[in-house]
Amino acid sequence: MGFAVATALLLAAPMAVSSAQEVSDDRHAEYYYPTPQTSESYTARVVTLADSDRVRRLSFVTGLTQQLLTMPYPPDYAVYAKGAEAEKMIIIALHDDRYDTLYRMRALLAMLTAQSRLSKFFQENTLAEHATFFDLLKMLGFEQLTISDGDEFAHQITIE
Repeated sequence: MGFAVATALLLAAPMAVSSAQEVSDDRHAEYYYPTPQTSESYTARVVTLADSDRVRRLSFVTGLTQQLLTMPYPPDYAVYAKGAEAEKMIIIALHDDRYDTLYRMRALLAMLTAQSRLSKFFQENTLAEHATFFDLLKMLGFEQLTISDGDEFAHQITIE
């Protein structure tokens, strides 16, 4: 999991958690993941880089997927981008009993943050010891991240 531009959250800036009723109209819900039961908003500590576009976001997701597929074991989750500009990242567990609670999802995000901090891209464009996976997503121009257990639970983060 050492993709030069991968990784995630937890030790981040304040976030507001809300209920499923506050999740906006989501055309991907019930197709790629269940309707999110929880959501939150993350205010990034960075800005979107000027050259971050659809191609860059798709390249990031493709690179991360390629890295997951080269591991000596089956991947725990799939990562993909949706939206007209690939501005919505989706992470779906591929096995039962994975990422089926908000705490397990946050643990995954913490691991992604740790991996991101090791990347040259992250170190050159942030204060790596303070930035999170959400900040990486913001730099790449992602506006939303949805994580699901692929069965009954989904959590959605708006990246501001």
